[in-house]
Amino acid sequence: MKYDPIDSSLFIENRKNFMAKMKPNSIAVFNSNDVYPVSADSALPFEQHRDIFFLSGVDQEESVLLLFPNCPKEHLREVLFLRETNEHIAVWEGAKLTKEKALVTSGIKSVYWLQDLEKVLAEMMALAENVYINTNEHYRASVETETREARFTKWLLAKYPAHSVAKSNPILQHLRSLKNPIELALIQKACDITEKGFRRVLDFIKPGVWEYEIEAEYIHEFIRNRSKRFAYTPIIASGNNANVLHYIENNQQCKAGDLILMDVGAQYANYASDMTRTVPVSGRFSERQKAVYNAVNHVKNEATKLLVPGTIWADYHKEVGKIMTSELLDLKLIDKADVQNEDPNWPAYKKYFMHGTSHHMGLDTHDYGLLHQPMQANMVFTVEPGIYIPKEGFGIRLEDDVVIQENGAPFNLMRNIPIDADEIEDIMNS
Repeated sequence: MKYDPIDSSLFIENRKNFMAKMKPNSIAVFNSNDVYPVSADSALPFEQHRDIFFLSGVDQEESVLLLFPNCPKEHLREVLFLRETNEHIAVWEGAKLTKEKALVTSGIKSVYWLQDLEKVLAEMMALAENVYINTNEHYRASVETETREARFTKWLLAKYPAHSVAKSNPILQHLRSLKNPIELALIQKACDITEKGFRRVLDFIKPGVWEYEIEAEYIHEFIRNRSKRFAYTPIIASGNNANVLHYIENNQQCKAGDLILMDVGAQYANYASDMTRTVPVSGRFSERQKAVYNAVNHVKNEATKLLVPGTIWADYHKEVGKIMTSELLDLKLIDKADVQNEDPNWPAYKKYFMHGTSHHMGLDTHDYGLLHQPMQANMVFTVEPGIYIPKEGFGIRLEDDVVIQENGAPFNLMRNIPIDADEIEDIMNS
């Protein structure tokens, strides 16, 4: 791994919190992700399943975690299974976790090789009444590929049909949405790396450069600061490309007078950052561009103030919509008649700002979190309003990542990343 070792107390605490919410006499099962083949002998880079990482810190394929908090056999209350390593694997693939290193990483004392899984599991299942399976129930999820977790669940329920079945996901949705101080430090690190990338491209952007060249500048800076990759597919959208919300081709040349919207974030230790900045290709905003830019920034600042404990996500977006409506009226993009005659299900402001303002962020860019529950301290949210004007050839979105505080305004993890329009111009022209 490129990232520095993580204190195992994080994973010990996460397991303790998860097991406290399990029914008595229950086993919970968590699997690593598959290594996905491309063709011939090539495969996609491995990405660990975030749930087993959250509970163990193990960042390796073919790993399985079993939790049985009140097992009468104490050594079977937390059990980790790993692919057995050997000299051949070390030569061809690099060193894998040994049992000793797995203990240091996870804090789990009972570590077995994967070949012992069925035997140990049978011993544990004989003592249990319920089994927690791990399914993906994120509100944005659309899973068509059968995962390693899903295959194991299918096998497990067929092998042990007499056990009652419970779901891990509701517990994880709650626990993962509340960040431990160690997690917040890791997300801050990801944001700091993103800052380095942004400052690098401010010196690079000028008329004639290509969107993919800017993408390359970002990943260069990210990797040299121990990030493994982008936290998500980057959007580098110049001119009217910014009006395509999920534009990822990044293959057009940047032209003088255009704006370029960059929705980019570094990943660090599997934790995401999520930043959007919009800057002038020529180093100066036009008067109209700056007016729209400042309106978006104002909405972002006002929306951020609403992210406090007790806020309901759906109500928050309605309030942000009112703030955006006022700005669009001032910009003469909509008028009072548009507002008076609007469809309540698709308000007038949605013509220019059609997406949500905030989402949970953490181990996933769109992280776990139960949207019907009130916001709580130590949740991390993005704040990302935008105004998109295809007829004028540009779109502007600005985005920071913030931590909800018990008292006071949210803490901005991207507070050091330039965002003020005048500051952006000063840096680009220095």
